[in-house]
Amino acid sequence: MPELPEVERARALIAERALGRRIAAVDDTDTYVCRPHQPGELAAAFTGRTLSAANRRGKAMWIETDDGEGPILGLHLGMAGRIVVDDHAEGDPAPSDGNPSWDRFTLHFEDGGALTLRDKRRLGRAVLDPRIEALGPDAGEIARDAFRERVGRGDAPLKARLMDQAVLAGVGNLLADETLWRARLSPVRPAGSLDDDELDRLRRELRAAIRSAIRLGGVHTGELIEHRVRGGHCPRCGAELARATVGGRTTYWCPVEQT
Repeated sequence: MPELPEVERARALIAERALGRRIAAVDDTDTYVCRPHQPGELAAAFTGRTLSAANRRGKAMWIETDDGEGPILGLHLGMAGRIVVDDHAEGDPAPSDGNPSWDRFTLHFEDGGALTLRDKRRLGRAVLDPRIEALGPDAGEIARDAFRERVGRGDAPLKARLMDQAVLAGVGNLLADETLWRARLSPVRPAGSLDDDELDRLRRELRAAIRSAIRLGGVHTGELIEHRVRGGHCPRCGAELARATVGGRTTYWCPVEQT
């Protein structure tokens, strides 16, 4: 599933290859991906516009048009979406680029190329003027004091707190497990039980995990991830990993090192 690093790679692809290009036509006929808009509504808004900036907060992306004077296109990758610009793709790491039947929304450019949301599971979104006010600060950019105040409070399990998009935008299941393993913190600890030193370590490891995943191609490249299986072992100490449902998600952690 695309998390912050995969979405950032998709945003960077748009910034590198799609900005400055003028839209000649829009395929917005998938009424589920483009809900609540009717077919033709997004086409009417964006045809003739020029893409001018690609932005992201957490897992949410939006593209400005006409140097901020035009409408804004919101894109969400859902659980399996990829952004395809001409013959380049980023997003979900699953190899779905060769199946055009999964193309859910497309901007056709005047120069003959295209930007497409390709989504095998059809859970992505394309919307006009998206609302992001409910999202917390971006997980890769939040300052130390804000992180302490937002994350280190309440009785919810630490992992659930990290994945709450209103608290912190961008952390999903795999990134949370990888970060907590790197920080040697238990996912089931009450978030409010962490002291400032533990919260600062958690923030540092979260930022490091994000940077590494962006560089290497996604959260699936984390050191813990390949060991997140029944009977899997901690890649640091060799202890068998614990497994439980935390925050509604299947969770793995080292019961020896993560306290």
